Amino acid sequence: MKHGSMKMFRLLLPIAFLLLAVLAVIPPAAAADDTAANSIGSTVYVIRAEQTIESGLQEYLKRAYSEAAEASAQHIILVLNTYGGRVDSAEEIGRIIRTSKIPTTAFVQEKAVSAGTYIALNAKQLVMEPGSTIGAAAVVDGSGDLITNPKTVSFWTEAMKEAAKQNGRDPNFAAAMVNPNFTFDMKELGRTKEKGDILTLSASDAVKVGYADYTASSIDEILDHLALNQPQVVEVKATPVEKIAQFLTLPVVMTLLLIIGIAGVAIELFVPGFGVPGITGIIAFALYFFGHYIIGFAGMEDVILFVVGILLLVSELFIPSFGILAILGSVSLIAGVVLASADPKEAVLSLALALAIAVVVVVIVAKRFQSRGIWNRFILRDQLTTEQGYVSTANKSSYLHRNGRTLTPLRPAGTAQIGDDRVDVVTTGEFIPAGSDITVVRVEGTRVVVQQCKQETK
Repeated sequence: MKHGSMKMFRLLLPIAFLLLAVLAVIPPAAAADDTAANSIGSTVYVIRAEQTIESGLQEYLKRAYSEAAEASAQHIILVLNTYGGRVDSAEEIGRIIRTSKIPTTAFVQEKAVSAGTYIALNAKQLVMEPGSTIGAAAVVDGSGDLITNPKTVSFWTEAMKEAAKQNGRDPNFAAAMVNPNFTFDMKELGRTKEKGDILTLSASDAVKVGYADYTASSIDEILDHLALNQPQVVEVKATPVEKIAQFLTLPVVMTLLLIIGIAGVAIELFVPGFGVPGITGIIAFALYFFGHYIIGFAGMEDVILFVVGILLLVSELFIPSFGILAILGSVSLIAGVVLASADPKEAVLSLALALAIAVVVVVIVAKRFQSRGIWNRFILRDQLTTEQGYVSTANKSSYLHRNGRTLTPLRPAGTAQIGDDRVDVVTTGEFIPAGSDITVVRVEGTRVVVQQCKQETK
């Protein structure tokens, strides 16, 4: 390997281990300021969920509810303002709310649609800000297109109905929010839910049908309704580290990090000597694991799998293993990435997409800098040309049309004397005895073809 590449890897490995050390010492979640939790009176925890519902929010709420339980809080106000998000994360958040011994009031500010509605329905009490909305909870794919698969629609409809029923709400309205084919007479609203529609409720309509307990413009109004004894409010906020982790675990960001990581490492392996692509790739992978580790999905064993994979790939450059080390390294790296993800299937799809894009990038870079590729280590580029004074074989074209005498019988090959040289010759097929006069009729590279000279008649 070139000296520049060796120098790069000496710099690369300490950076990787430094990042891993940082992961090891940072706890998965930082504690919130709970000084008010020990105050005299009722403790109310205010937790905000004002973002897309995904795995990062799920882990943040899990941590916040755990802190509220440890502080023996009397009530939780969950502030919702979201367009929805992942169904699986919403289900887990709903379970956290349902199983908590602390009663929750869901406070909808502006909107809690789609998966946000499901979260709100799991709360003991639902309060809405005037002008806010809930509903429109039909299942859609990543492109926003409606999913009409009967099994999926049926599952999510029943999940929404159960969330409504457990807190005394009419399950038909929940079904109308999910299933476009569901119809029923909404007498409280003076209209019918028609086929093809997806129900959305305004704050006032939600109060009419019993989905919202009342409307409130602020958290202070909710506290007045709760009538708690000297309520002490503790607001749980996502730490800067958690916010960074939530950003890094977004599907788009996660895939982008994988593209940069794969392309950077591959460029450094196949087109060594730059340093920057390799370091950038390692940092991208480290950020991927950092986000998943802080959120709580990745453990140190996943990080170790990744590091082992990188080391095996690097070892392939120094230890001839006929690709075995490279294969083992790739398997270890992929396993680390997949196991660190909350959804292995999604991780595999992201990894496949990242790999396809990275291959295109690597091919372009390798073609642009093909003279620096690792394959050049296996190509002999030194040339011994005639211009440099080298001759690969003796030039026998000077024997053409010259006469000589056979020293051995030609059957059809043998030896002849041509001038002062003993030359290996061959006939065109006939037998010529030793001591016969011959003439060179053709020279083909190193092959000298002769014929017997015709005897003149007297």
